[in-house]
Amino acid sequence: MAKLNQTFFLILSICYFLSPALTAATTALRAGASNKAVNFIQSSCKTTTYPAVCFHSLSAYANAIQTSPKRLAETALAVTLSRAQSTKLFVSRLTRFKGLKKREIEAIKDCVEEINDTIDRLTKSVQEMKLCGSAKNQEQFAFHMSNAQTWTSAALTDENTCSDGFSGRVMDGRIKNSVRARIVNVGHETSNALSLINAFAKKY
Repeated sequence: MAKLNQTFFLILSICYFLSPALTAATTALRAGASNKAVNFIQSSCKTTTYPAVCFHSLSAYANAIQTSPKRLAETALAVTLSRAQSTKLFVSRLTRFKGLKKREIEAIKDCVEEINDTIDRLTKSVQEMKLCGSAKNQEQFAFHMSNAQTWTSAALTDENTCSDGFSGRVMDGRIKNSVRARIVNVGHETSNALSLINAFAKKY
């Protein structure tokens, strides 16, 4: 009986972790995306640090991505940039809450600055990726690709710095939890985008 319960729990656990990916795939297919495009995104996302997050955020764009590593990387960057912009808006509004500690207010303001840097660097990375597409030779491609990789990596550092500002027990509470949840999400998206950019670089 105990063995049966363990097996049942294992099945439930597998279903729990697979359900977001299955839902994303079903949604993409219902939107008219081809199995080939969805499978390409799923396969590519497996090489990222957070494959489930990757597939869930990118499968909705399967029609536009198709089986292009370049479009996949560009879409990942665009999605990450959009996420960073919405996170900045969310964090900046937190200063309106009453009863905030002085340190919380300072941490929020510092975090907004870091997210601003993130947005700026991701924007530059998007621009460099576009220039990769118009590169006339391997040398030009390598130059713009290196820039894209550098800017995306720098954006990831900014996000970690923001999160570090809320470290320590004195910062525990709903503000810390709210900010960190958003920043962690953006960090996962950025990390995945960097992985997909690197993968595209190797295939050029």
